[in-house]
Amino acid sequence: MNERAPEDAEWLESDELGGFASGTVGGIRTRRYHALLLAPRHPPADRVALVNGVESWIEIGLDRVPLSTHRYAPDVIYPRGIDGLVDFARDPWPQWTFCVASGVYIVHEIVVDRSDGTVLLTWRMTGDACATTLSVRPLLSGRSFHALTKENPAFDFTAQIVDGNATWRPYAGLPGVAALTNGHYTQEPTWYRNFLYREEAERGLECIEDLAAPGTFRFSLDKTDAVLVLRAADNAGGNAVAIAAQIRAREARRRKALAPLDRAAEAYIIRRGTGHSIIAGYPWFTDWGRDTFIAMRGLVLGRRCFDIAASILETWAGTVSQGMVPNRFPDNGETPEFNSVDASLWFVVVVYEYLTMARPPPEFRERLLGAATAILESYAAGTRFGIRMDVDGLLACGVPGSQLTWMDAKVGNRVITPRIGKPVEVQALWINALRCAGPHFFKTADRACAAFEKRYWNERAMCLYDVVDVDHVAGRLDASVRPNQILAVGGLPFPIVSGSIAAAVVKTVERELLTPMGLRSLAPNDPAYRPRYEGGIAERDAAYHQGTVWPWLIGPFVDAWLIVNGDDRARRAEARHRFLAPLLDHLRVAGLGHVCEIADGDPPHAPRGCPFQAWSLGELLRALARTASPDVPTPQP
Repeated sequence: MNERAPEDAEWLESDELGGFASGTVGGIRTRRYHALLLAPRHPPADRVALVNGVESWIEIGLDRVPLSTHRYAPDVIYPRGIDGLVDFARDPWPQWTFCVASGVYIVHEIVVDRSDGTVLLTWRMTGDACATTLSVRPLLSGRSFHALTKENPAFDFTAQIVDGNATWRPYAGLPGVAALTNGHYTQEPTWYRNFLYREEAERGLECIEDLAAPGTFRFSLDKTDAVLVLRAADNAGGNAVAIAAQIRAREARRRKALAPLDRAAEAYIIRRGTGHSIIAGYPWFTDWGRDTFIAMRGLVLGRRCFDIAASILETWAGTVSQGMVPNRFPDNGETPEFNSVDASLWFVVVVYEYLTMARPPPEFRERLLGAATAILESYAAGTRFGIRMDVDGLLACGVPGSQLTWMDAKVGNRVITPRIGKPVEVQALWINALRCAGPHFFKTADRACAAFEKRYWNERAMCLYDVVDVDHVAGRLDASVRPNQILAVGGLPFPIVSGSIAAAVVKTVERELLTPMGLRSLAPNDPAYRPRYEGGIAERDAAYHQGTVWPWLIGPFVDAWLIVNGDDRARRAEARHRFLAPLLDHLRVAGLGHVCEIADGDPPHAPRGCPFQAWSLGELLRALARTASPDVPTPQP
């Protein structure tokens, strides 16, 4: 097996609706989110796991050879299809090759139709041909993708059979599961009990699940390739082989036209209503405002996908309330949450960058500028959560019990990093947003910038204070060495500090916070530093921004480093080699082809959190473009 794709590395196949399929190279489901058919009831929200996996095996003569691999409680791996796994490839879609007998191989593929979420599973025999029967038993749950299921009498095993295809509807109120096939289906209802999900166990969460197997599909692989098409639908009409050919051809054309990093970028772009948005991360996030605007700079604008950019901005512009865009859309379709001070400012910055790069119709340009103006005027006058412009022109924000910045972890009622007052990156964003919105706001920007230069320099630590006027107490300072200050130097259209101060900031951040995976969220010599993101939910949330590494910060850091060290070809090559090459290597070991959400603060900086994170990939793409020379192509994984 490819040494660059370890058995616990994860693959992802997503669609435009918010649904996805995912799993591990070795085939063992390690998360409750690993599934073959996981679909949104109200796209892109309210996602449900319908088909979690399959039990599959080959019969050759008297031998029964497993292809699937599962982990059961307390820690038993059975069957062991992984023992016959000889190769895995992720391009153009996930593909496993098993040796099932001397000279006999089975190739298994999974393809998700990006347009509608249809999942195609195929098996074919290669090498020496012989009489071979494949059996495939789908394992169903029918639950929220955040939940787990247990054996229960309410599950309906009944299959509706039409033209050899099967449809199940396990529970009323949930989508049906349509399985189109060229095999033969036999009803064999049973429960598989006590699957163990290791990643959930390590997070201190419920980790044991039962899955229902309504029946078995059987195929003669020596006569034809096996095809199983899965859909969230109430009927299984259509010819499986014809549909499979269409999906393969359509997805092959789409993927061939894209470089690997472009394909990864598209995985996060989803439809919301009549427009578009960006999923913050797989497998558990929805679309978050802050993440959307940071991520789309690399995922969308950097790839010059201006129609998609316009659709995303129009979608979010329509959500502005009291000068704020939502922090996130809950997955179950509840009222959007507005507890973010910086998401709206990122929106204004991205509007500026979009209008600078694209040439939209005048009326659309005015709508976006109108939304940006409404945000800044509301912030200046005062809006939710104590957000207001102070007399010095800086932006104050925060009330007890709420977490408004991107460092937003909370354990029970305790906010881990409250940062009430005037956080440093919020000022960088505020001043940038004022300059981005046009001449009407320039005087306010100048006043805020002058106050920033006087108040944020920490000469003792040779960096910037993280928060001034802490808890809205004039003159109270937070001297924690955090990465937020880097946005005052780079990563935004208008640097806030320059010269020797900017150089000192970059030097301190590089010395204290830089790792091969990105920037630490707190310097290691701080008493509050947490070296590992481990333990239960409370322990992990307490470490989330207290030393944990965030790959997305590599984008602002690289920009700032080039600003203070020189932006010629040699420096760009040095930055790419020193700061980006490790993240390119990372594309092969965790979420394959993607960048994880976070990593441990201490070496070896193990990847943690979501294995597929939009702003992590987006900022890597933006940094790659930033360091590119005309004669140096962007490397691909």
